[in-house]
Amino acid sequence: MGLPKFISNNIVLKITSLNAVVITIRLVVSVFIQRLFAVVLGEAGIASIGQIRNVMAMLTSTSTLGIFSGVVKYVAEYKENKPELIKLFSTATVFVLCGSLISALVLFFGADYFSNYLFANTEFNYAFKLLAVIIPFIAINRTLNAVINGLSDYKKYAIIELASYLLATVAILIGLYNLNLDGVIIAIALAPVIQLVVLGFVFGKKLKKTLPLEKINFKLTYRNKLIAFTLMSFVSAFLLNYIEIKIRTRVATEININEAGYWTAVSFISKNYMVFASGLFTLYVLPRFANIHTRGDFKKEVLNIYKTILPIFGLGMLLVYLLRNVIIDFVYPDFKGMEPLFKWQLLGDFVRLCALVLAHQFLAKRLVKSFLVTEIISLVLFYVLTLVFIKIYDTEGIVIAHFVRYIIYFALVAFLIWVYYSNKTTSKT
Repeated sequence: MGLPKFISNNIVLKITSLNAVVITIRLVVSVFIQRLFAVVLGEAGIASIGQIRNVMAMLTSTSTLGIFSGVVKYVAEYKENKPELIKLFSTATVFVLCGSLISALVLFFGADYFSNYLFANTEFNYAFKLLAVIIPFIAINRTLNAVINGLSDYKKYAIIELASYLLATVAILIGLYNLNLDGVIIAIALAPVIQLVVLGFVFGKKLKKTLPLEKINFKLTYRNKLIAFTLMSFVSAFLLNYIEIKIRTRVATEININEAGYWTAVSFISKNYMVFASGLFTLYVLPRFANIHTRGDFKKEVLNIYKTILPIFGLGMLLVYLLRNVIIDFVYPDFKGMEPLFKWQLLGDFVRLCALVLAHQFLAKRLVKSFLVTEIISLVLFYVLTLVFIKIYDTEGIVIAHFVRYIIYFALVAFLIWVYYSNKTTSKT
């Protein structure tokens, strides 16, 4: 049985509908897992898991020196040009080797420091030593995922995402049953290894056809092009997660650990439905924008994306808000402090979605200055506004800061893209 015609004729809807199946299954499983965490580990355990997940997100950037979006962009542009792909992956190999080695050494020898900084004790230093060993798997997995996204192979992407998520969930359950919080942390650390195995099984043959690995060398032909993405990734991935860690630590210290757990729980819910968009961004938006060169085509594509996904997201977010108390009772029993956080988090996420569609133009066109300016302003706003608002509104101040930050970010991104196309038009006349 095929897809309805109106979906099969629209690539955005095709990716969105397939993604919806994967995300729906993930959400169902995630609800079960989050309830287990809430019941077994409590608010403090949820906060600790939030810390380690932020570390994992930072490592996906540092282990590859942040070249993910660059690989997506250039694979999309040169997927039929084998010589250029060889040059690209020769440079990417050097970046991955350097990023993995530096990250592994820092983690291994700084294990006590990181454990104390994130958890206020050194009993979790084993997790950082384990991550130091796993770093190469994180880097390779991240790079190969970029290839899948660059090729816009959304069907294989969906299979890999779903299979690896389900296997990682099994690992988490085993870890929780046997070692409680320690077991969960170990399972989260091992997740990239699981995904790499699945990726190799599903995508291995196509990777060999796309790229003759035996011709890879250590020449840095794409060095300058990829360094731009390193800078952008450092700001968007590394600093964002660092700021989230700082905020969570500050809330735990100045208010209490339970409040840090409430914000982390709301963030988990947010990240689960935002995953729905992230696949569309890397599989469709970034490759598509990379091949658009006029204001008219860009505007047409943005409107197409907006009219396709915004109603779906808007309805989904409205349902989450209306069912917020049901979600709390079912997923996070006794986490009543979460309820006031939903409104501002959801509003902020909707504006964020609108802004991120536009902001992918910076990545697609390698507009490094525009990207760095907007991201740094956004992160500074989030941190400063959070510090101001939590003094007035307590934990609710974080999500209010989240909303205000993305309104300003959206306006700034839209203005800079308008300037970019205005300058292109002027230069042609």
